[in-house]
Amino acid sequence: MSKKTAVIIGAGPAGLTAAYELLKKTDIKPVIFESTNEIGGIARTFNYKGNRMDMGGHRFFSKSERVMKWWLDILPMQGYPAKDDLLLNREKVYSRNPNAPDPEKTDEVMLIRNRLSRIYYLRKFFDYPVSLNINTVKNLGIMRIIRIGLSYIRICFFPVKNESSLEDFMINRFGKELYMTFFKDYTQKVWGVHPSKIKPDWGTQRIKGLSVTKVLMHAIKNIFNKSDKSISQKKTETSLIEQFLYPKYGPGHLWEEASARIISMGGEIFLNHKVIGIKCDNNCISEVETLDGNTAFKKRAAADYVFSSMPIKELIRAMGDAVDSKIKQTAEGLVYRDFITVGLLLKKLKIQNQTGIKTIGNIVPDIWIYIQERDVNLGRFQVFNNWSPYMVRDLENTVWVGLEYFCNDGDELWNMDDKEFINFAVNELVKIGIIDPVDVIDRCLVRVPKAYPAYLGTYDCFDEIKDYVSSFENLFLVGRNGMHRYNNMDHSMLTAMIAVDNIVNGVKTKENIWAVNTEESHHEER
Repeated sequence: MSKKTAVIIGAGPAGLTAAYELLKKTDIKPVIFESTNEIGGIARTFNYKGNRMDMGGHRFFSKSERVMKWWLDILPMQGYPAKDDLLLNREKVYSRNPNAPDPEKTDEVMLIRNRLSRIYYLRKFFDYPVSLNINTVKNLGIMRIIRIGLSYIRICFFPVKNESSLEDFMINRFGKELYMTFFKDYTQKVWGVHPSKIKPDWGTQRIKGLSVTKVLMHAIKNIFNKSDKSISQKKTETSLIEQFLYPKYGPGHLWEEASARIISMGGEIFLNHKVIGIKCDNNCISEVETLDGNTAFKKRAAADYVFSSMPIKELIRAMGDAVDSKIKQTAEGLVYRDFITVGLLLKKLKIQNQTGIKTIGNIVPDIWIYIQERDVNLGRFQVFNNWSPYMVRDLENTVWVGLEYFCNDGDELWNMDDKEFINFAVNELVKIGIIDPVDVIDRCLVRVPKAYPAYLGTYDCFDEIKDYVSSFENLFLVGRNGMHRYNNMDHSMLTAMIAVDNIVNGVKTKENIWAVNTEESHHEER
């Protein structure tokens, strides 16, 4: 008898994880169809003339030991071979020196990096998460600090009842004054709507464990443990972690290696193949039809199992007349947020490194900086030199940054042509004092449609879609867009792992897949 086949839609973290797990644990052959020409989805690495960009910033840190071991199996760390159980001992892993590695040590493929992210607001730097220190008091002023403190005390005694929005969620955890100062405008930049219009689910998935109290406790702990850098971080809120793993050439480095292993083990990956049709028979998916973007030919693939990480809106469309009209209507009403990154190669940054942290070229040590300024559209920018020294072609003489914009397909930002948008982005960075225009050496732009599933539109009725797709025995929805859930990379991987476990163990329910990133132990911030 011929092998069974699993058709996997999407070559992002969830799809590639599913394929690799199937090859390791079963005799089911994975066949991946990816609509673009890229491996890794939003976690790919974009290479521009030898300078590499990480789309959105991906810290390789997880509270799941299974995911940590999976990463280090694909890209081992020097001195810690994948077969060594010490990989699971975070005291060992994170006790390594996190400073930039010697470029001559080319066998080091998974690096340990120090995490520093700050907020840029009022043309000044603030710690992220915001901490109560001399710098914060000086930047905000004593009166605003007092208002923030009183506001937080008040909400502790009189919280918002029946949280119905993300605004309610944040006010309950940070107080209204701190929310208005640091959260409201940035959140509106990210989602394009006022936080009062966003469901609280985003908060419960991304920042449930973070609060003013936990930030203060973390700060106090660090005061008394400055010499102890060998921490496991497993009980640390993700927003507060200080070290993380990172592939030498960015996140795409890991997913390219994973795809190479999948092919060598007998799996297949077809790029530029868009799924346009899905045949449904008796509560099962029997066939998937794709359009080859290179040849314009259509092809059909029989499927014993289907793993889908494509946007649910597109999945329901591909299922055609088999879907009830109400389900179609709900799917069409789902909302996504799109994403544009402008890469700038610079001679230097105008902002100075006043942190006391040593860096190559003495640039600011941040991996990314949240732009809280209200007079620009820019949401965040990354400094790729600090993610990995191998991301930058000329590390000694250039600074390679990525400017991140959140928009909607069809809006004013998205409709700008590339040259116009790049000039717009450069002018914004000049306006807030980050760079001088004469220091721009080169530039590029990358668009990422449907980067973030939003808790807007018909999201209130999403359970109807969830119940419908779960009724197909051999269909498994995995990943961020596959489940219309703002998961981190490790959560997306876990959904794929559990789906494969269910096949191996004969588990019919999908509830354990949907349970990923709903327990407090899995919540992380972007």
